[in-house]
Amino acid sequence: MSALRILAGKHVRNFCQCNGWLNYLTFARAMIRHLKLLIVLIITGTLAVYVVFVIIPERLARSSYEAAKTIGEDFRKAFQFTPEVKVENTVVLNQQTAILELAVLSQNFKHQYAYTNTWLGSTKTITIAGTFVAKAGFDLNERFAISIENKTARVVLPEPQLLSIETQSDITYRDENGLWNWVSTEDRTIATNAFLADAKNYAQHASFVSDARKQAEAQIKKILAPHVNEVVFEYGVAIPPPQ
Repeated sequence: MSALRILAGKHVRNFCQCNGWLNYLTFARAMIRHLKLLIVLIITGTLAVYVVFVIIPERLARSSYEAAKTIGEDFRKAFQFTPEVKVENTVVLNQQTAILELAVLSQNFKHQYAYTNTWLGSTKTITIAGTFVAKAGFDLNERFAISIENKTARVVLPEPQLLSIETQSDITYRDENGLWNWVSTEDRTIATNAFLADAKNYAQHASFVSDARKQAEAQIKKILAPHVNEVVFEYGVAIPPPQ
């Protein structure tokens, strides 16, 4: 009986030892599987972080830079100057211009003025008529900037103004002397100066400046259309220079 008990005990110990090794192997295999999964998750997470924080910003920056270059080139072709272009709060292009004024509208108009002078009941008259060319646009000594953010472009530019009026070669004079009050060279000079001042006053109150604003906005919207969904214009707003 004692021999049988010893033999049975050996078998039980062997069985327990076998079960222990099986449990250990099972546990080891499970740990290996978990380690593999953890390694895969770490690699995937690292790649995701790299894509989100390195690849995507780099591509966005490259895309923004290319868009800004295109906008600058299109402005240069259309207006002969490059505005400041800021994309997502980063200045990509600085304002560059070789001209001091940007004329976006050139309009011909005819004007007539009558100068009169009366002395001792005798009146003389000089009637002057001719064609002028009025140019309206922007003073590029002031800041012209475009800021693009979230597919919206904010365009800040100076108020349009009458830049110049120029006489053409068709100016005519018609003199009418009084009985004893005749037209003199001095009268001609005074009448000419008054004629030019009156033509300038007319041009300032005509629709030339508002028409220049409309034309500029239409051209700017056309340039920006491939890059943004909305364009907002702000006139005469002071913007601090970039730090």
